[in-house]
Amino acid sequence: MPNANNWQSDVLRDLRGTPPQQHAPDHGSAQGHAQAQSHSPAQEQHPAQQQQRPQSQEPVGAGAQPPSRNTAASPGPAAPPPRTQRPARSPDSRPVVDSALTGTARRPQRGESAAARISRAARRIVSSSTAREVAELTRTAEQIQQPVTTGRQIAVTSIRGGAGKTTVAALLGSAYAHYRHDPVLLVEADPALGSLPLRLGADSLRWTTADLADIVEPQMSLLDVTGYLVQLPDNAWLLPGSQGRIGAMLDTAAYERVMVALRRYFGVTVVDCETLPAEVARVALSAAQARVLAVPATLDGITSTYAVLQWMQGLPRHMIAGTVVALTSTTSRPGIDVEAAAEKLRSTGAAVHVLPHDRHLAAGGELRTELLARPTRLAATRLAAEVFQLSQKRR
Repeated sequence: MPNANNWQSDVLRDLRGTPPQQHAPDHGSAQGHAQAQSHSPAQEQHPAQQQQRPQSQEPVGAGAQPPSRNTAASPGPAAPPPRTQRPARSPDSRPVVDSALTGTARRPQRGESAAARISRAARRIVSSSTAREVAELTRTAEQIQQPVTTGRQIAVTSIRGGAGKTTVAALLGSAYAHYRHDPVLLVEADPALGSLPLRLGADSLRWTTADLADIVEPQMSLLDVTGYLVQLPDNAWLLPGSQGRIGAMLDTAAYERVMVALRRYFGVTVVDCETLPAEVARVALSAAQARVLAVPATLDGITSTYAVLQWMQGLPRHMIAGTVVALTSTTSRPGIDVEAAAEKLRSTGAAVHVLPHDRHLAAGGELRTELLARPTRLAATRLAAEVFQLSQKRR
């Protein structure tokens, strides 16, 4: 494990490949670095090759024949058993978008029209809002950049599908990766055809959350772990929930193994959960230091979310105090008074942030932050800052 006093420098050094400094080992970190060359899938040896064991090490009863009585016993201690239960074979890489569908996507558009951008720029020139905006952005960035002693885990979920939880998770992960200097991880804990890899612009998928549960070991270095992840811009990494196919659901035991093992490598981990009341989503919400509830700005969305928040008031205080509602306007003219709805939700004790309608987000393709409307970028950054501040209050 990295040094508790300077763990961020340790993981950044691992990414750059710089040899570790000589210091007293801390919870097995020296052992993990010493084994990096022999264990990392990012090195020359492929993970599938590492899974092959000599025939003499096959356990009796697992398909191998016991040694003959006439075979001379070899001197010396027996080889130790494998430390983990490796997958039977290395999974094949699959594209995020099938080649037959790539031509159906239109060119991504900006979050707001050219007329709206020009009008907004003109208002900023004649007003004094620019200085206030810069000061607020500076203050928000400083909040997001605060150091952490242990990795913060932030769970994003929703009451029903189509609420924008994956979009909110992608916005949060992009904000943390942009402002923070330590590695950021996005985990897809929704294996039923989740769209997080598509939103983050991943080209192909290979290892999944369920796969990594049988691979990750305490003595691994960051380089070992990232060999199984999808690299994203700005020192961010993605652990997909599936390969774009419906398969076995992720169980809570596998989820807990992955999250406990990965927490020490990443400053912030954003988890895109299943919709409530799925079992993994409930475990993720209870284990996370902060929670985000994605809610569409519709009457039924507000009604069901208000009922859930009232139910959470009966739980330990930190549950609702560490919950932020991301109220997303799905259309340019919502059918409700968004600000009035936000105030009603705040009355339960949860924080509420409004994400305005954005044409780029509504298109549902790859999220490109440079195409977002300025109000959307500001709102997403404020949301990321408050969620991170809440996560710092909880061990």
